[in-house]
Amino acid sequence: MTLLINSAPKPSLTHSRFSSTNRTGFLSSKTRVSFLCQEHRRGSVFVRANAAHFAIDEAELLESFHSNPAISSFYRPPNIPRPNQTVLEAQARVCTGPEQTKPLTEEQAFKVLDTILRSARGELKDEEVSKAQLGAFFAGMTIRANSFPEPTQWSEGERRAMDAFWPRLLQVLPQDIIFVADPEGTIMAAGSSIGPNYVGDGTAEMRLVGALREVLAGGHLGYEEVQGVMRDVLPLNSDNDGFGKVSESLLAAFLIGQRMNRETDRELKAYCLAFDDELGTRTPIADVNSLTHYGEPYDGNTRFFKSTLFVAAVRACYGESCLLHGVEWMPPKGGITEGQLLKFMGANIHLSPAHAKTLLEDENVGFAFVNQKEVQPSLYSLIGLREHIKKRPTLATAEKVQQFVRARGKEAIVAGFYHGGYENALLMLMRRRRVHSGLVVKGEEGALSMTTKERSVNASKGLPVNHCSGFRTPKMAVLPDVDGISRESFSIDVNAKDYGFEPTDTPRTDRSVLKNMELGLAALRGEKGPAYDRIVLNAGMVDHLLGCSGAEDVMAALDRAREAIDSGKALKRLMNYIQMSHKVV
Repeated sequence: MTLLINSAPKPSLTHSRFSSTNRTGFLSSKTRVSFLCQEHRRGSVFVRANAAHFAIDEAELLESFHSNPAISSFYRPPNIPRPNQTVLEAQARVCTGPEQTKPLTEEQAFKVLDTILRSARGELKDEEVSKAQLGAFFAGMTIRANSFPEPTQWSEGERRAMDAFWPRLLQVLPQDIIFVADPEGTIMAAGSSIGPNYVGDGTAEMRLVGALREVLAGGHLGYEEVQGVMRDVLPLNSDNDGFGKVSESLLAAFLIGQRMNRETDRELKAYCLAFDDELGTRTPIADVNSLTHYGEPYDGNTRFFKSTLFVAAVRACYGESCLLHGVEWMPPKGGITEGQLLKFMGANIHLSPAHAKTLLEDENVGFAFVNQKEVQPSLYSLIGLREHIKKRPTLATAEKVQQFVRARGKEAIVAGFYHGGYENALLMLMRRRRVHSGLVVKGEEGALSMTTKERSVNASKGLPVNHCSGFRTPKMAVLPDVDGISRESFSIDVNAKDYGFEPTDTPRTDRSVLKNMELGLAALRGEKGPAYDRIVLNAGMVDHLLGCSGAEDVMAALDRAREAIDSGKALKRLMNYIQMSHKVV
């Protein structure tokens, strides 16, 4: 496949103009920033990693990870062991909600349990089933047996497979896994006294086991109980001797179990607020009139154009400061993230909240990105375990509603969602954060990007893509909430055609960081098309729905976003950010 960047002779990737590379294959930070700014001054804004301006064969560009890590999966930390795929596929079926779970067939169950047995015997050297996988899988099976409705409880095939394998598994599985699989000794035909008598090893693990008994029975925990467990066990593997505070099997069972039980508001609040004070200093307060915190799903996009970074550059042009937060790479999707886009373009993605505050206040920048690895290292320590539990834990919802920098003026939070019901949970957390405005968007892939694509007649049930709901500070006085802030609620399904947009299919990126970057930068250059329309739509509609100054009329808000792009201001903001992110440190 050929990427047509500009009509020019095709150079070698070792061309002297691009020879200043580091060992990973990226241009050095100084070289990339200088080159990017030179291209901006020339009026050509396509950043092409090691080959801007030219037609590049994609196979050559992506010849190896060390050459050009332009695909999102290349950002996966290399030190995380790979999970066993057979068991991981089973987890995707059984470690989900009361209505979504798909019981295994007898053949599937026999294959999974045989894999677990052979792994426990040490027969699978390179495909070992990890402790986290064992904890998650058996927690899913236990919760289904104890509390799920009949259609998603164990199938007859699962029961026959377990009856056949459990006596042998009892001989080789560690006690913590046996506890998770049969905590009261009542699920398996071949009973055992291990589960009922298991207490764990050490203070942190004993607290976790106590909480896990309730979770495995389908129950819920109190606010203090959840916070106590999380603060006890995190960060993982932090003891001086290199061993974790608790077994990863128990923590995996706890995290997946809470999600399968559909966590309560108090449990969500506990996860959301547990590590607010982790950095040990008061949250920086930026001297800005308006600040929007963007809560994208941390595991990114795998299919469609991701617009939020470019939207932030647009909104910054007219005083709507934006703080993005996330990671480079996160399971289970392992898709494109703002961290990848910024890193690939040469920005520093390891800023502290104080550095982000400086960039937010900079009149030539006005937006920033902070990395969970720096701002919440305890939660970041779960990244490997999160891959091995397969499904998103409760943390995936709570981490979207964070405030790593506060503002002197009004604050808003915008977050994406996919599954119905979580829009209300997210808005509850936003109110708990005491922001003036909050917005949840059912964007494509559960992210924040509203689309101009027409809704298919075969669209799935539930809330449609482009559904938005939230609250904002009203223009007319209303009775204040308990925190003293007056708010009015709203709910709308945004139809882009109503605002003059022609229906277009969403540009596909299919995990290509390079392709996503090309689309965004072309749009900020003023190139009209689907990517341009999505950036305008998402900037203008967010301004309007949050009640931002000057956006009372939605058409005026959209025109303001177009002007920020067409004037070149938004592109300049992005260029400035890439450069300034290295200078504030």
